[in-house]
Amino acid sequence: MSDERGSVVLLHLGEDRRRGRGHSGAVDVVRVLMVDDHLMLAEALSARLAGVPDLWVVGHCATSDPKLPDVVRRSRPDVITLDVEPAGADTGRLVRRLREARPAAGIVVLTGVRGPRQAVDAAREGAVAWVPKEHSIEALTEVVRGVPRGHSWFPPDLLGEVLRELREDSARAAARNGPLDVLSDRERDVLRGMVAGKRGAQIAQELLISTETVRTHTRSILAKLGVHSQLEAVSVACAAGLRVDADTGPDGER
Repeated sequence: MSDERGSVVLLHLGEDRRRGRGHSGAVDVVRVLMVDDHLMLAEALSARLAGVPDLWVVGHCATSDPKLPDVVRRSRPDVITLDVEPAGADTGRLVRRLREARPAAGIVVLTGVRGPRQAVDAAREGAVAWVPKEHSIEALTEVVRGVPRGHSWFPPDLLGEVLRELREDSARAAARNGPLDVLSDRERDVLRGMVAGKRGAQIAQELLISTETVRTHTRSILAKLGVHSQLEAVSVACAAGLRVDADTGPDGER
């Protein structure tokens, strides 16, 4: 349906699409909400993503629409794509507004902005990915698919600056006391794996636990450290002195 200005569009598909492939569990459908002030472009991107079996675009809404928080809560997305313009609204504020409406959703920023400032602001507020608009639909699809699995993505030319800024933020926060003291031993093991750049499945294999248990520990780590993404958690860990060789496992074994 749409409001009078056409800025809110919620799409309703069949029950079988919402459930992926039913009881086989072959496909976990990722619910995607598109937040974009350009309705025509949002509809075009939605049409392209509609052909991807494991992505379901549940709707789109303008950033300026007062109904945006309600749309986010009602559509229950796993991933929110947020289109920002170089001269547009405060990116960090928009990300924070979306996270307040749906904390469980991962926010992927789509942008033509080349400088690092807005990327840093978005990461500080919990955005998990920053995708330049010149990237292909296929690249965006892979980023969106990875978000529910805990993956983050920033362009290589921006990642260093984003990590540096987050690390400095974490160092200032860590000056109060040891931020990792709140973690259990197993949570520290999982965090070491994250610092080593390992994905959930590899951490699970090395710790002899399930990937779902790794996800549970990861959610607990983020909550205890007061951060919104694995990227921020890694920054906190590095600022606190947690170092792991890239060739070692979470417990330090080679």
